Amino acid sequence: MDIVNTPRHTSDELVLRPGDPGYEDELAGFQTGFAHRPDAVFAASSADHVVAAVRYAARRGLRVAVQATGHGLPGPSEGGVLITTRRMDGVSVDPGTRTARLEAGVRWGQVVTAAAPHGLAPLNGSAPSVGAVGYTLGGGLGILARRFGYAADHVRSLDVVTADGRLRHVTRESEPGLYWALLGGGGGLGVVTAMETGLVPVATLYGGSVSFDGRRVGAAAVLRAWEEWTRTVPDGLTSSFAAVPYPDLPALPEPLRGRYVISVRVAHTGTDGDRIVAPLRRIGPPLADSLREMPYTESHTVHSDPDFPHAYYGDSAVLRELDLAGAGELLVSTGPDAAGAMCVVQINHLGGALAVPAPNSVPHRAGRFLVRLLSVGDRMAARERLDAAFAPLAPETIGRSLNFAFGAGDRPQGLWDAQTRKRLAVLRSRYDPANLFRENV
Repeated sequence: MDIVNTPRHTSDELVLRPGDPGYEDELAGFQTGFAHRPDAVFAASSADHVVAAVRYAARRGLRVAVQATGHGLPGPSEGGVLITTRRMDGVSVDPGTRTARLEAGVRWGQVVTAAAPHGLAPLNGSAPSVGAVGYTLGGGLGILARRFGYAADHVRSLDVVTADGRLRHVTRESEPGLYWALLGGGGGLGVVTAMETGLVPVATLYGGSVSFDGRRVGAAAVLRAWEEWTRTVPDGLTSSFAAVPYPDLPALPEPLRGRYVISVRVAHTGTDGDRIVAPLRRIGPPLADSLREMPYTESHTVHSDPDFPHAYYGDSAVLRELDLAGAGELLVSTGPDAAGAMCVVQINHLGGALAVPAPNSVPHRAGRFLVRLLSVGDRMAARERLDAAFAPLAPETIGRSLNFAFGAGDRPQGLWDAQTRKRLAVLRSRYDPANLFRENV
């Protein structure tokens, strides 16, 4: 390996090695609990830079990882080449075709802002700081998912550098196999440098959350009422349940400090929102109620995800049905009276447009619910705790979600069904026979 001979600059391309000024800063991302520790970092600002990095790695047999924002790192890694794409942040919107072209480092907040003046919206997730491309390659379960499906379902084309160092423009017509595999298969077949995706004609939505004191109302009671309510709502309404045991810390706002907060989040593009959510408001006395008509540019307030980097570990389970007894056990094992680090529970209602087949590799479309657990603190301790919490849901579990395997990417079991996994393996052997991109699976 001749990493020591790598120039620090190749034209305007920046290459950093351990010990170089800026190396640690280049690795920094939203996830602070673990990181890549590569032998060389290629700080790319163009597709040509990505081509050079992939060719460099291929010549030396080095594995390649990619990082835009660092939200969804699959786990820590040592050695190899890391390509950072955050400088590739161009966004352009074509209102006539209702499409947006996004470079590899673009964050969803940028796309929402660019699309809004045209009365359009992307199929973004809950956090505006998440990278749009990586999110979409993992499927992309957004705040309007039951209305419009996965973000991956709306991609028109992708520019991708494959392991042979070629920059390919991939569409469903030009390379149907690679197109299918990239959308839902994660980053295991190349480095996407740009993506063209469809936008939807949404300028406003009815959304927000209603929250309750979990100790007073009861987390299981709210869950039961929400699950019953999901059976009555239109297919176009997207919602989720969340349980957060906040620690009693001075840094937290007084209304949250030491409370067990149970919330139901809602996003709906119809005009009858108040009528539909009325049963939620009758569950019990609310701690807060932010349900309202809002411009789409405020859609991030539906979930109000943390916007500061921190350490976290998480995993997920896609369920045929939500077994309320098993979910009740999960709430007890992750609640405020359980031993261990703070754990956040989120349960997404699936179905609707998410169940409609699409020409991509996003799996588990028959699932009705997705359970996501997120724990702070030590990665290995969190893994043990979350494994135990998921256990009561095993009889209804059909798989896991690639986008919500934070630090669990070293366990591919369940990320795809057997048929999809087999087809992905065939395509990976064709496009990446040396397995350069194994860090991104």
